[in-house]
Amino acid sequence: MATKNTYDCAKCPGYCCSYDYIETKPADVTRLAKHHGVAVDVAREKFTKQVEHEGETMRVLRHRKDTVYKSMCMFFDQTERRCTIYEGRPAVCRDYPNGTTCGYYNFLKFERKHQGDKDFIPSA
Repeated sequence: MATKNTYDCAKCPGYCCSYDYIETKPADVTRLAKHHGVAVDVAREKFTKQVEHEGETMRVLRHRKDTVYKSMCMFFDQTERRCTIYEGRPAVCRDYPNGTTCGYYNFLKFERKHQGDKDFIPSA
């Protein structure tokens, strides 16, 4: 029997999309290329960048300035507060939050209840 998720991404301002390093693997870049109808090398250059993080070299999604958080994944719609490439998103996004609960969503629900504001967004 499948366990039901206790979070609703549609009611979240996209906290996980603000992570500085949203890692992409070669299969993710291929998926992005197919989703956008471009060559893999074009997708790699246009949508990702290589970074050094904790002594490791990795390829991550590019970001842009955001209206709520410092920056967001370039594929995040800042008006609708949702992913614009849901079907083409990387594996790390597909796996998040790796269970039936999301700690950020639980915190958000708590804050909205206690602030008496159903649209409250905690910011840095």
